[in-house]
Amino acid sequence: MSDFTPFREKMVAAGLGESAIGAFERGFTLLSAGEKGLLGEESIHPATDVPNYLMVASEHPEWNAELLAQTAVIKLNGGLGTGMGLQKAKSLLEVKSGETFLDLIAEQIAHLRQSTGAKVRFLLMNSFSTSEDTLAALADGPLGDEEVEMLQNKVPKIDASTMKPVEWPADPDHEWCPPGHGDLYPALVGSGWLDRLLEAGVKYAFVSNSDNLGATLDGGLLSWFAESQAPFAMEVTRRTEADKKGGHLALRTSDERLVLREVAQCPDADLDFFQDISRHRFFNTNNLWLNLPALKEALDASNGVLPLPVIQNAKTVDPRDKTSTAVWQLETAMGAAIECFDGATAVEVPRSRFAPVKTTADLFALRSDAYEKRADGSVGLVGVRAGKPPVVKLSDEYKLVDSLAELGAVPSLIEAESLVIKGRVHFAEGVVIKGNAEFDNCGEVAPGTYGS
Repeated sequence: MSDFTPFREKMVAAGLGESAIGAFERGFTLLSAGEKGLLGEESIHPATDVPNYLMVASEHPEWNAELLAQTAVIKLNGGLGTGMGLQKAKSLLEVKSGETFLDLIAEQIAHLRQSTGAKVRFLLMNSFSTSEDTLAALADGPLGDEEVEMLQNKVPKIDASTMKPVEWPADPDHEWCPPGHGDLYPALVGSGWLDRLLEAGVKYAFVSNSDNLGATLDGGLLSWFAESQAPFAMEVTRRTEADKKGGHLALRTSDERLVLREVAQCPDADLDFFQDISRHRFFNTNNLWLNLPALKEALDASNGVLPLPVIQNAKTVDPRDKTSTAVWQLETAMGAAIECFDGATAVEVPRSRFAPVKTTADLFALRSDAYEKRADGSVGLVGVRAGKPPVVKLSDEYKLVDSLAELGAVPSLIEAESLVIKGRVHFAEGVVIKGNAEFDNCGEVAPGTYGS
């Protein structure tokens, strides 16, 4: 068994607490013992009996002020959006009419408080990279200088040849990596926020990603979750071909507990089963509901560390230099905690509650008139779209956010089925897309209606 001592010393020196160290030590121990954390098809079977949102919402009140006062909204806000060319928090991207993800989230919380009279708590799980910019942006908004931050931890990269903390003097920041959003649980403990929320009478938490504008606090779901007395609930939605590589819900055959299987946990021989969307029909939206007293009890029973599956990623210490030292990066997924609780459940929600912005094409569509901002600060598809988003595909020239300016005005997509853009294209004001349209290196596009 490899020695964990140098990792502990490195993490203590960096100011990381026992909850973060304990979670990483568990992952390191599994890696050292050769445990791959794989979940084969023979050990699970498909989840089929999942309650539907429409049934749940119709049977529970839209808002319950007493429950709202016992609820916290937690947004994961640690990502920089480097894949889109950003060097700041992704939530600071402009979405619509000059407003950012963060502006809209703050508006939603403020509107909920004002319209119900309930003091809904709000937390942002920032990373060391997003903290400063995020707090500065929030200070000018409706939440002012309210204390809302919970800092995500960081963990050492492991030298694959020595099983010691990797050393990279050229850029010491490369010696560390984020531990995945499963760090939510150590962060809640280590920051003291879990105890503070419980002492304030907060019993429930709704957790989601800050780039998913469909993930708003839903009164019907909150009432259902509270009434169910479940310790944990995951919002899932139907998989499509576009989702076949994403983590799916299943039942573990040995004990019939719900589990989340990520592609990194799937043996190569079972990949066809993993990607069979007719077999494994539900995927995790990363919208989660937590019963905080139950979470506290589970953490106390496991010495402060939830036994989450550990995902082992083989990387290089400098991600841009494939010849640099080979390392292991360990991470966990917060949704995987579903297997840690007796009585955990899931609920099937409409696709509208899963609308993350992962690419510039997603952002381009969101900025169009196919989406509208509502009075409560939420953003969603306009009614005539009947819940179906337009499909936008952009060529590699537009991979980075700054390059979207080269496309000019965002055309009307309210009646569009699909829009494909390749090469140099510039839209004038007044371009309307109906049905399906493709523009291939055609330069200036004059006002008018296009598509078939």
